[in-house]
Amino acid sequence: AVNAVNAVNAVNAVNAGTAGKSATMGTSPRRRAARDVKQEKATYQVAAIAASSFVVASAIVATYLRISWHLDHDESFPYFDLLSTCLLAIGGMVGMEMYARVVHRHAWHDYQPGWLIHKSHHEPRTGPFELNDVYAIVNALPAIGLTGYGFLREDVVGGVCFGLGLGITLFGMAYMFVHDGLVHKRFPVGPVKDVPGLRRIAVAHRMHHMDDFQGYPYGMFLGPSELEAAGYGPALDRLVEKELEKEGRLRREQAVNARSER
Repeated sequence: AVNAVNAVNAVNAVNAGTAGKSATMGTSPRRRAARDVKQEKATYQVAAIAASSFVVASAIVATYLRISWHLDHDESFPYFDLLSTCLLAIGGMVGMEMYARVVHRHAWHDYQPGWLIHKSHHEPRTGPFELNDVYAIVNALPAIGLTGYGFLREDVVGGVCFGLGLGITLFGMAYMFVHDGLVHKRFPVGPVKDVPGLRRIAVAHRMHHMDDFQGYPYGMFLGPSELEAAGYGPALDRLVEKELEKEGRLRREQAVNARSER
């Protein structure tokens, strides 16, 4: 009898261990996946913050030094130089939107060698980075060259080159924040996602990743106007409204769950 009881207990122990192991195996992949996603976002966020902080600090120091050079040589305050820098910075940002639209379509999609790199952005990503991130480095090279050359020249030409390089850099930072953070959620952006204009831009770019709109839009910040020009404005409106409804339902469910837990 004792042996029979021991045998039954042993079988129960084995079954319990197997069940526990199965349960662990069933939940651990999800937990690992969630942990990996969280770690990937943290890694990319650190890289984004570090790069942005370095760029902003460098731009501030470089602008201060350019003005100091003029004042150290007993010259008047370089208003025209500073105005040229500011105007070209704005022009550089606007020009980069036009450049991005053309290059994105013809060099990254229509041109096969460019697509071989860019297609990693249209496929599920594994890890915090993707091959398409190489384009961010490529686009940074002219900005570095222009700001460096402009920094070394003390005349108006230097101010123009410095401003143009600064504009390209600022566009890249804004693009990274909206495209990588807001649209593709590679790092959290907080309540900024609720800004109506940015929401519309984000939804427009998600449409680029769908198969129903012939690849439009290829631009980023003017993506909504590009969709409207292509006849997809009503579709954009519907998707924005659908996203608002989805978020509204989610918030109501969260509110109900919060009340039930009290």
